[in-house]
Amino acid sequence: MGSCFSVRIKAESPLHHGADPKSGSKGGYDASGTSSTVPSTPRTEGEILQSSNLKSFSFGELKAATRNFRPDSVLGEGGFGCVYKGWIDEHSLTPARPGTGMVIAVKRLNQESFQGHQEWLTEINFLGQLYHPNLVKLIGYCLEDDHRLLVYEFMPKGSLENHLFRRASYVQPLSWNLRIKIALDAAKGLAFLHSDKAKVIYRDLKASNILLDSNYNAKLSDFGLAKDGPTGSKSHVSTRVMGTYGYAAPEYMATGHLTKKSDIYSFGVVLLEILSGRRAIDKSKPSREQNLVDWARPYLGSKRKVFQVMDARLEGQYSLKDALKAANLAVQCLSTEPRFRPKVEELVKALELLLESNDNEESRGSQSEKPRKRYRSSSNDPKNRRSTKEISAGKAASNPKPTASPLRA
Repeated sequence: MGSCFSVRIKAESPLHHGADPKSGSKGGYDASGTSSTVPSTPRTEGEILQSSNLKSFSFGELKAATRNFRPDSVLGEGGFGCVYKGWIDEHSLTPARPGTGMVIAVKRLNQESFQGHQEWLTEINFLGQLYHPNLVKLIGYCLEDDHRLLVYEFMPKGSLENHLFRRASYVQPLSWNLRIKIALDAAKGLAFLHSDKAKVIYRDLKASNILLDSNYNAKLSDFGLAKDGPTGSKSHVSTRVMGTYGYAAPEYMATGHLTKKSDIYSFGVVLLEILSGRRAIDKSKPSREQNLVDWARPYLGSKRKVFQVMDARLEGQYSLKDALKAANLAVQCLSTEPRFRPKVEELVKALELLLESNDNEESRGSQSEKPRKRYRSSSNDPKNRRSTKEISAGKAASNPKPTASPLRA
């Protein structure tokens, strides 16, 4: 089953200029690509469409591939529109009978949405030129009359969001190793975007935009908010403030200044969701626990308290040392000072070591760590907040209390 849309909450300020708005995530996918150098970003719609290495589908072809956009073909929906499951021949890319050929996910734009058109074009601009095993593959698009659609590879395991937050009996919780592997895959995708080959700021890193193939390989999706990074001597890109509550970096929300470190903050939020099994913003929780970052921060650097943040479904699957390493990595990403956040290459290295550490312990059959007790989250949040300025083997350093986040639901 593919992933669903997630409705994005936008924060827009008339004081900031630039940018495009955004809505949701998409259906599934499943192939790997190879990284490539991105040519200069085209400026006009015609140049973008002509320069992309994508198939131009007719509306009739996609109508046939999705069985006339039947309701039972819907994978999900959101502000952008609906995502449908379809089938095409993997060689000719023509419509195929259900159950034959290659499965695809078709995202159909709401026809009255001008903002959606800008994001539709942005996705083609970036995914028509960017290829990497940890980026979702865009197969083609449709631009016919008022119809605008995007065609992606299908990701059978859906989104990370569904695996972390669904509590249905038929949903198996992700193991510790799988969670760290997914975080590593996402970091690798982000590292490619931030590299000199791409020079792209993702601006929409969240659990619903991380899609999983049949082997739980993770890929970043939904590039409608992506921006070219700063050029020359510029340190940032000035843009209208947009994003999803709970994920966007506080300095970006306050100033509209977008940098690579904005993505690193968002990665820290996702990593915290992976470790805790909690949503970045959850209105069903008591008021003090609704914002995950604010609630978890006091516990993350403490050997005695870190388990209050960890997902109870992971009990017994990790060592205290690894829990602290992962927690401290999240804290560093969430630093209120962007310069203290690690580079994405450092994230990749730290997660590789963390995954390797747990693999080695399992291969040795180590029984040195007893199964973890389940801890209840405290409703009384300590006032002292801790952080780290280095990725360390479990030692947390003190950090000043962060400024209040402007992100509120």
